[in-house]
Amino acid sequence: MVKKLSNDEPGWLLFFYSVPSQPVNTRMKIWRKLQKAGALLFKGSVYILPDSEDNYELLSWLVSEVTSLKGEAAFLKIDKVETVDNLQIISLFNENREIDYQRILKGIEEIERKISSTGIGGASQSTKIINDQIRKAQRDFEEIKKIDFFASKKGLELQARLDKLTTMVKGLSATEGKAQLVSISPARIEDHQDKTWVTRKKPFVDRFASAWLIKKFIDKNASFAFIDEKGLDSVGEDDIPFDIRKGRFTHAGDLCTFEVLMKSFNLKDKTLRKISEIVHELDLKDDKFRIPEAKGIEDILSGIRKTAKDDYECLEKGMAIFEMLYVSRI
Repeated sequence: MVKKLSNDEPGWLLFFYSVPSQPVNTRMKIWRKLQKAGALLFKGSVYILPDSEDNYELLSWLVSEVTSLKGEAAFLKIDKVETVDNLQIISLFNENREIDYQRILKGIEEIERKISSTGIGGASQSTKIINDQIRKAQRDFEEIKKIDFFASKKGLELQARLDKLTTMVKGLSATEGKAQLVSISPARIEDHQDKTWVTRKKPFVDRFASAWLIKKFIDKNASFAFIDEKGLDSVGEDDIPFDIRKGRFTHAGDLCTFEVLMKSFNLKDKTLRKISEIVHELDLKDDKFRIPEAKGIEDILSGIRKTAKDDYECLEKGMAIFEMLYVSRI
């Protein structure tokens, strides 16, 4: 995500290009990339973006791309535009983002009407449709938010409405929700130190993530061991089985092991909650959470599983991915 910039003296990048000998579709390709990056058509054929590392890198690549098309391109880094006040430029960026947000607002208003007509305890099918629509609106919002460089007022208002929608929809189909409630026994971190955590062979998503969670937040000196699915009887009395049938920490109801561990140890880190949704999506595939980047993460984890020389190396590399994922979202 592009880092939000100061409204006072952000600094600017000016970009201009020409590919006259190329077909319209080719020229449009460059234009679309600028649009997606949130660039503002400023004066004539000059585009402007706030000065940031991400935008600098983008324009560097666009210059290379235009040059490869036998066109001409260049960009400048400047502190200010002499003929236009910075606040006026910021206002133009915010106006563009408000137009983008307006398209999402129409969808949100439709969802609000559906919630009003469905009411509390509505049909489960209606609830599922509404949840799908909210997730789509949230994904669309996050894409625009990436280029809302100056945190426009409309973006902040829209975020508040999405948060309110999410809260409202939790009240729908209460009976259905109660059916999914499961009892998770609380556990104390101090009772789970310096343990050997035992799980099934050939670890994958939930075990990668759960082992990382254990090592980072529960038992920093944890060691791990692997057994066959039917080998639970061989586990030592002091060892802790996880993500294995009849294990101490494993699937419960519609919760994956990662989620059970979070609830058991009362881990409420906001970033962990986001990661738990990704793990749930990849492990249970029940469409409870629809996260665009989940498939890419799964592909990386699949590559680890195919190339690791043994289960221990596989687990270590899988845990490293979740560590990077956590750090990137803090």
